[in-house]
Amino acid sequence: MKFKNVRLHSFGYELPPSVVSSEEIEARLAPLYERLKLPPGRLEMMSGIAERRFWNEHTRPSDGAVMAGRKAIAASGIDPAELECLFFTGVSRDMMEPATATFVHRQLGLPEKCLVYDISNACLGFLNGMITLGGMIELGLIKNGLIVSGETAEELVESTIVGLLNDPTLTRKSIKNSFASLTIGSGAVALVMGDARHRDTGHRLINATYRANTSFNDLCQGGQVSASGTLMATDSEELLKRGVETAATTWRDFKTESGWGADSIARFFCHQVGSAHARLLFDTLGLDQSRNYETLARLGNVGSVSAPITMALGIEEGLLKGGERAAVLGIGSGINCLMLGIEW
Repeated sequence: MKFKNVRLHSFGYELPPSVVSSEEIEARLAPLYERLKLPPGRLEMMSGIAERRFWNEHTRPSDGAVMAGRKAIAASGIDPAELECLFFTGVSRDMMEPATATFVHRQLGLPEKCLVYDISNACLGFLNGMITLGGMIELGLIKNGLIVSGETAEELVESTIVGLLNDPTLTRKSIKNSFASLTIGSGAVALVMGDARHRDTGHRLINATYRANTSFNDLCQGGQVSASGTLMATDSEELLKRGVETAATTWRDFKTESGWGADSIARFFCHQVGSAHARLLFDTLGLDQSRNYETLARLGNVGSVSAPITMALGIEEGLLKGGERAAVLGIGSGINCLMLGIEW
């Protein structure tokens, strides 16, 4: 999928106020660690995550998305009345119905003549939103649009901790399927995109390459309701293996479709699951890991927010300069893989 007229205008993001360390989570799990003889520090050692962010109580996914959306709109210089569509793309949602995007639309005061709906695809939702919006811009259907996501990890992490403490049957082996749930963090991000035929920022969305490997859609499944709350079960080791396999095939297609070699890409921004995942991904794809900008250690796995907020922070820190190329590498449960090429 190639784009000619699609431009990235501006990102906005919001970091939740509460910082929760892996050490704090393990302190709550101390009775379980003692029973299973698990060494302290295991969570950070295995994931590479020192801390993650949590929202204040009663913060909804739309609330974070609105905060990030306001910042993206303000930075773009575009009148909110000129935004013709809005996509909310998070795993988290305010409720089953109506679409979380409607709450964002209302709070941002966007025009009535605005296409508003949710896009859901696990951790790839935001990137899917970018190519959906990009396709509409390329076709001349709209001039400007906004993509937002807000992830709320608090319930999942709390439910997981309570469930682990209340399950006397857990073993060192069976606890593994809950491990990934303790790496999740909260956050929000937004992006304004537009048509270069009306306003050219020079920040180009070049292409998108994707693969589906749904034979393995049972490796990470969330939403199960238990006595402790909503839970997620993840076969982390197999998901890592199969996800990177899917990424390798996608990367080969990406290089062919974009015509880019790895050495021509200045920065990589990835969906971040764990430090072992990043190492295996870059080793398998033959990429220079020093070009990978990471926020994993301080933000954890922020679902659909991970890759775009990492790019937003990298740009803010001046790590992607005008004329340089970036690749956004996304892998999500399902298994789906999506890679974007961007010229800044």
